Amino acid sequence: MTVSADSESDAAPIRACTISRDLDRFDALIDDMETAFGEGWGDLSFEEAAVFLGQPEAAEMEFVAIALDGEDEGRVDEAEAVIAAARSAGVAVILVTDGLAPAALHRLMKSGASAFLPYPIPSGELVEAIATLEAPRVQADLAGGDLVQMARPGAAAPAGDRSAVVVAVHGMAGGTGATTLAVNLASELATAPKGISPPKVALIDLDLQFGAVATALDLPRREAVTELLTEIEDMDVEGFIQALQPVGEALHVLTAPSDLLPLDLLGPEEIERLLEFARVNFDYVVIDLPHAFVSWTEAVMNAAHLYFGTLELDMRSAQNALRVIRALRAEALPVEKIRWVLNRAPKGMDLQGKARVKRMAESLEIKLDLQLPDGLKPAQQAADAGKALAEVAPKNPLRREIEKLAQSIHERNVGEEAA
Repeated sequence: MTVSADSESDAAPIRACTISRDLDRFDALIDDMETAFGEGWGDLSFEEAAVFLGQPEAAEMEFVAIALDGEDEGRVDEAEAVIAAARSAGVAVILVTDGLAPAALHRLMKSGASAFLPYPIPSGELVEAIATLEAPRVQADLAGGDLVQMARPGAAAPAGDRSAVVVAVHGMAGGTGATTLAVNLASELATAPKGISPPKVALIDLDLQFGAVATALDLPRREAVTELLTEIEDMDVEGFIQALQPVGEALHVLTAPSDLLPLDLLGPEEIERLLEFARVNFDYVVIDLPHAFVSWTEAVMNAAHLYFGTLELDMRSAQNALRVIRALRAEALPVEKIRWVLNRAPKGMDLQGKARVKRMAESLEIKLDLQLPDGLKPAQQAADAGKALAEVAPKNPLRREIEKLAQSIHERNVGEEAA
């Protein structure tokens, strides 16, 4: 169905419009719009949309859906103009993209788009996005807790009733147990003795490309995360809440986005803003970092009270750790802040293994602050089941060590607060 930019129809009122170069390229979107609105929607070209959105009847629409694919890279300026016109008319904008470059998507989200959906649109996602647009703003309330209403950009800095301990986990190489440590440490910190209110814990997966926290906890990767990260300058507490997913009573998780986003999508200022939102609303913030060092790694390092670097007893980990140490020293960054964690450490009677550990520490001139035992098959089974080790194998030696670490962090934190 089409709608004219310069004439009115006596048919059903137009509740929404699609805007595209060629809507036939998005046939599944046509089906979704017909399911949602029947005959009460229209289709416009970019040129028609610029005229129509300036007319009074445009303000009666619920939203416009701008559909773009890889061939529309040259239309980003036009799309930005349409978004601006829609915002002026008080109309929400949903982006539907297929193969659009992340940089272009980032520009459009910053221009004021309200939501983003990848094409083909997952079943039910359009209806959910529409419902989100229609939902009234509510007072922030997360799983019975009280998130602090954050200031919008340009207002005063956020001020909350909490000041979280920030713990970052950085794997020196793939498979060194960084995600396992981050997930299970966050889970342990969110646990408290019976009868005591557990501390609130945020687990943030900042590996924007291959983050596995969602898999480790059997959580869906939601579009709300992509929306949050691509328009983080406009983030408020409502958007922050929508991007988090609760796990149990006290743990809340920001998974990696559903799309493969570039690591430099965010800059140091955006990361600082995200961490500040989390810090003032939680007691602990645990961050799972990508293996790569990027422009905002320093921002995380500066914000972290504890910065764990995980490695294994192999040449790959040793060489990578040496590169990291040299790079941090060259940039005058606090390499001493890293607490080195040896994953799959030798057992008590493995004297040869212990000698290798000693030689590795001496050659790198570091102290191995924490040595985690091999979780063996139960650790893999827990990850495959999407559960923490405490649920699947509470007596596992790896779980016991992480539990001790969590207790140590919590006891020290409580002691400092009391002092």
